[in-house]
Amino acid sequence: MLDLSVRVLSLCLALASAEMLHGIARIRYLIPRVGKRKAQKISIVTGTLLAFAVCYLFIPAMGLSTQFEAMALGALLAVYMASFDIAVGRFLMKRRWAQIADDFDPRKGNYLIFGLVSLLAIPYVVLQIA
Repeated sequence: MLDLSVRVLSLCLALASAEMLHGIARIRYLIPRVGKRKAQKISIVTGTLLAFAVCYLFIPAMGLSTQFEAMALGALLAVYMASFDIAVGRFLMKRRWAQIADDFDPRKGNYLIFGLVSLLAIPYVVLQIA
């Protein structure tokens, strides 16, 4: 059980690190070239692929065997990443709660919610193909 907990925590930290670097790259390199709106649309695809790649590296070693275990892991990852995004926005970037809420609102051109929803399914898909 401890081994699984360490592996899940490692996955969470790896995902958060990868997504943080992904966001920095989007701001630094993609937005100046294609604009903010288009960069957000591109980054939902690249971010999801990045999350899939990280999960593909970590999940097979966890020994998950059922659909329920994979979906539970997906829910945990989605909650962790949402909490991480909120914490970074609030405490590191000093954003107001309304601005943080806007990050989750696709009507305002932000697609973070779709990335979080994809995290629900990614462990299951990895389990099926690994």
